[in-house]
Amino acid sequence: MDSLRKLKETGSEWIALSFYTLQNNVYSTEIPFDYGLTMTDRDIEHAVKEAKALGLKVCLKPVVNSKDGIWRAHIGFPEEAGAEPYWDAWFRSYGNFLCHYAELAQELNCEMFCIGCEMVKTEPKDEHWTRLIEQIRQLYDGPIVYNANHGSEERIKWFDQVDLIGTSAYYPVANQPGDSEEAMIANWLPVRDKMALLHEKLGIPVIFMEIGCRSALGCATMPWDFMHKELPFNEEEQANFYSSVLKVFWEETWFAGFFWWDWSVKLYDQEAAKSNVGFDIYGKKAERVLKEWYGKHR
Repeated sequence: MDSLRKLKETGSEWIALSFYTLQNNVYSTEIPFDYGLTMTDRDIEHAVKEAKALGLKVCLKPVVNSKDGIWRAHIGFPEEAGAEPYWDAWFRSYGNFLCHYAELAQELNCEMFCIGCEMVKTEPKDEHWTRLIEQIRQLYDGPIVYNANHGSEERIKWFDQVDLIGTSAYYPVANQPGDSEEAMIANWLPVRDKMALLHEKLGIPVIFMEIGCRSALGCATMPWDFMHKELPFNEEEQANFYSSVLKVFWEETWFAGFFWWDWSVKLYDQEAAKSNVGFDIYGKKAERVLKEWYGKHR
């Protein structure tokens, strides 16, 4: 509750409640419910109710990862006739997984439901995704979103089936470590133009389902990075990333908003902010940017 209260103090109005389960490897056709790994329904209910008590809206975001540590974008099978039964089996299991949480999102009055995150290899399976979306809509009557990976948004043919075009906007907008806000703004502009065209084509809003970067030198050249722990602390670059994208996208009427990555359930102590090189912005300059921006633009 303390973490949620501090998040609310930034001026944020929504949270994406993201949680995961693990399939055995990227070629597995079974997605297990293992409460040794996955949040229980009771955990989720508690978190949703705590958020709503603070006046926050909730996007429920179940995610499937791979136990072998390979990125979920690689979950899938070869594009050949013999692989079709494996695709059918995986989508059947994924459908069971998603339908469970769609029912929960409906029961808990979640304001949005995310049906997938960065499942790049599965995205060409148009018929499977269309059928899955039809299933979800029978169980959940709120807006649904799919979270593409940055750069793959234009390839998804079934994006017109959902209510919002979602993406993980980890665009590398810095030209060099420690780059300025002005340089980042210049690199966000073509991203904005691309998103505007996608909106015009499909007629639905665009939302950044994940966006952020770490408070480490060079982070804005590779905002997705979480592995290079040796990079030195740099809160200025993270703050420039935040302020630059806010300036470029805020006034666009077709743009639905930002889900910033990340805000941890258990926050570090405030005094540790000046040495923390993670995605969290608590106690860092980027948090001040967000508070000031949200305060001025309400």
